[in-house]
Amino acid sequence: MGPEITEKIEVPNIVSDKECQFFIENGYLVVPNLLSDSEIEELRQDTVTLARGEYECDNMKPLPDSVTDEDAIGRILCIHQPHFVSDTIGKYVKHPKICGILSQITAAHLPFWDGSVKCMQSMLFVKPPNFQGQAWHQDEIYIPTRDRSLIGAWIAMDDATVENGCLWVLPGSHRQGYLYPQRNHENPDEFDFAQESYGFDGSEEVPVEVTTGTLVFFNGYLLHRSRKNRGSTFRRVLVNHYCNSWSLLPWSIREGERPASADRRCIVPVSGVDPYSWKGYDDPPKSIGLRTCKAIDELPPIEAESE
Repeated sequence: MGPEITEKIEVPNIVSDKECQFFIENGYLVVPNLLSDSEIEELRQDTVTLARGEYECDNMKPLPDSVTDEDAIGRILCIHQPHFVSDTIGKYVKHPKICGILSQITAAHLPFWDGSVKCMQSMLFVKPPNFQGQAWHQDEIYIPTRDRSLIGAWIAMDDATVENGCLWVLPGSHRQGYLYPQRNHENPDEFDFAQESYGFDGSEEVPVEVTTGTLVFFNGYLLHRSRKNRGSTFRRVLVNHYCNSWSLLPWSIREGERPASADRRCIVPVSGVDPYSWKGYDDPPKSIGLRTCKAIDELPPIEAESE
């Protein structure tokens, strides 16, 4: 007897078998010009709306009119879970072209996978000039999955270059499914407060310079980092995280739960089926998480919970 499942979400096939194989072997895939100029502009405008606190949100209040749009976004490094309050971000979490590619590559390493994918996180990075990047890390450390299917879909809202802090990746570093240990780094000018992964040879890293509208997909075990924005413009990115819908999501353990059955249900099915739909879904809170830039402290404070 099979599980009770939701109606199947149909999405288009976008990438070739060769591109799927590249993702399996290298742990990342670059798809240029997937989003149009008008779609990117919609995301940029929504970034301003979010930064000004114009959505109903329990922990972020509206900014006064005296604060310019540029100053409003210029103090934000990252907004966590913006799709909790923004329908616009929610639309791009479920964008048909993005989800079409996800349905082809997310768990392509698994026999019998049927293309079903769910989203558990969105992150909107602004990364103003002179703000640090993040040291070597693997996303799987922060969002555990059961089958190595965690994947990030990284939407370039600006050209991402070496100068303004693009992604750097270590191709193939995901293959063993090994989580490297972490430690505090000693380079606070280059990287933010997050710890760095270590114990590997990073000499084969490559920069992922992309143009606006490009999507970069990368596996949760892939070692990657970004450096300080030494340019004069923002490097805005919306990155959403997904995994195989058939995989449990033990993101955190609630009281009385066992690790073997823990499964967060604040998720969004985006392709195929949700075999655990019988569990129901957790309603997202009307709140977001924020990482702000310490350098811009003269503006009215943002009321937000740390994450």
